[in-house]
Amino acid sequence: MTRAVPPWLAHALRAQRGPVPWGAVTRGALGGGPLLLAAVLAGRPTLGVVAAIGAMFAGINDRPGSRRASVGRIGGPALAGAAGLVVGTYAGDHLPALLLTLLLTLLGLAAGAVSALGPVGSAVGTQLLVGAAVGAGMPLPEPGWLRASAFLAGAGWLLLLRLALPTPGSLAGNFRFDGERDAVAGVYDAVAALLDATGSETATARRAALTAALDQAQDALAGPRLRPHPSTAAERRLHAQYAAALPLAEAATALAWAGEPVPARALEGPRRLATAVRGAAPTGPLPAPSRTVPALRALDDALLHAAEAFDRADGGGLHARKRSRAARLRTVLGARGREYGTRVALCFGASAGLAQALHHTHWYGQHTHWYWLPATAVFLVKPDLGPLASRVLSRAAGTVLGALLFAGLAAVLPRPEGLVALVAVSGALIPVATRHFAAQTAVVTVLVLALVMAGGEPQASLGRIGETLLACAVVLVAGHLPLPGQRGGDAIRARLTEAGGAAQAYLDHVLGGSGDRRARWALRREAYRTLAEARAAIALASAELPPLSRHADGTDDIAATLELLVDTTTACAVHLDDTGGPDPRHVERLAELADRVRTRGGVAVRLPPGHDRVVC
Repeated sequence: MTRAVPPWLAHALRAQRGPVPWGAVTRGALGGGPLLLAAVLAGRPTLGVVAAIGAMFAGINDRPGSRRASVGRIGGPALAGAAGLVVGTYAGDHLPALLLTLLLTLLGLAAGAVSALGPVGSAVGTQLLVGAAVGAGMPLPEPGWLRASAFLAGAGWLLLLRLALPTPGSLAGNFRFDGERDAVAGVYDAVAALLDATGSETATARRAALTAALDQAQDALAGPRLRPHPSTAAERRLHAQYAAALPLAEAATALAWAGEPVPARALEGPRRLATAVRGAAPTGPLPAPSRTVPALRALDDALLHAAEAFDRADGGGLHARKRSRAARLRTVLGARGREYGTRVALCFGASAGLAQALHHTHWYGQHTHWYWLPATAVFLVKPDLGPLASRVLSRAAGTVLGALLFAGLAAVLPRPEGLVALVAVSGALIPVATRHFAAQTAVVTVLVLALVMAGGEPQASLGRIGETLLACAVVLVAGHLPLPGQRGGDAIRARLTEAGGAAQAYLDHVLGGSGDRRARWALRREAYRTLAEARAAIALASAELPPLSRHADGTDDIAATLELLVDTTTACAVHLDDTGGPDPRHVERLAELADRVRTRGGVAVRLPPGHDRVVC
């Protein structure tokens, strides 16, 4: 009898798949390498090292998506990294070891809390802490403000490449759009896939894929802009095409809730719309599905609306996620921010204190790279890279591989031109290596060791391995310690409470009889999005080692029940549009699901007043 592979180990053995992002590969090759070469030729190699580090981090954050979305995804963390460099440099020059460790611990608390805001917040926190550690520990002759300027120049250079260089395929259409068209077309493909899966066991997974496609399209279109509204007809048309997908998604979800197979003819319309979006072409005639039930009538109406919207190009609404400053502050100071902030502070502070002790006692040599230990701990405690044990295993394996590979290359490469070429090659490999944490670690290790040697220091592969293994041990222990004053799983409960609140707002709007469909679609998007975030957090916690994974027991069932409630609310909304009144089946099912959520998870979801349970 074979045993199942533990979830944390299964994650470590699994890698993402997909086509090679040639655009990001090109930008990576043109990022840190040329900057380092220019600095070496100018006689300031240490400035080139800092600039290449900035470009390296920008390359790690250069993920698929639109140019507009990349501004915040790359620019925000770069500003945080520069601030960390300034703080770390002046603190390292003027504070004794104990106060420096205390300051870094407090920075870890703040950065960890900010990371609760999402992927960009996590990148901001990571670069702030790495910048502080590097600023305090890397022996460079430049003052803090000049280091920060060089770091921003490196990140800004790669961001400029992201905004200016076309990606493969973008020249075939409008150069302004880079990722937006594919994201919107992906929504229509996901609608067709959900319709195809209606009545089958894969319908739930396809509905989740539709939510992910809508999230990606929403983020791709809703990035920062100079003008408050789309400025060209092509951009307004693309926004209208996204908005037209929302009623289609609603009708498809209602059909999936009913669980009855959909005629194949109903799938053709969304697929033709996806093709029209990708090619910026007219929709042509769309096959009308049968109109035998409310959800099919809603699907037919949504297809007609989409055909009109594709031609009108009236802009439509993004229904973008709007979070007030107060809401973001509540997230940072709430259970999620406190739990992750405390964990990061504990790991970062412990590793910084240990590094300072080794540095000042000269336990094994001069220990000039003491910043490696806390900087490594930052990546190990970063939650969106997988379960903690998986991260530790992947980091250790990747570092050993990368350090040994660099040691072999350093023995034969000419200097400094060979190191510059190695930095350029490593930068080009980062976008591909991000598919697995161990591969990314190996590439980054080679790049960092090449930068250290280019800055005039000796080969440091052995020290890099030792520091990483020590950081892995620190984080593995500190990351599983019970936190004082906090119950385990507070962050997951906070996410479920947030998802329950979004589901309640959507339910109140639908059963409240409001005719504002745009507001309904926005509430529906927020309900599904918060549920997807809760599901992701639960899946991550469930894959941890038992001291952490036990806090996720039963939470997945609560999230699944909330999803059923939102699905039923969607089916009820479609029925209300068609008949003007609620279906007793829907109200009965909603009451049952709300009771189940309150009983099992303590999440307060209730039917609005006046909607008593109706028995069929």
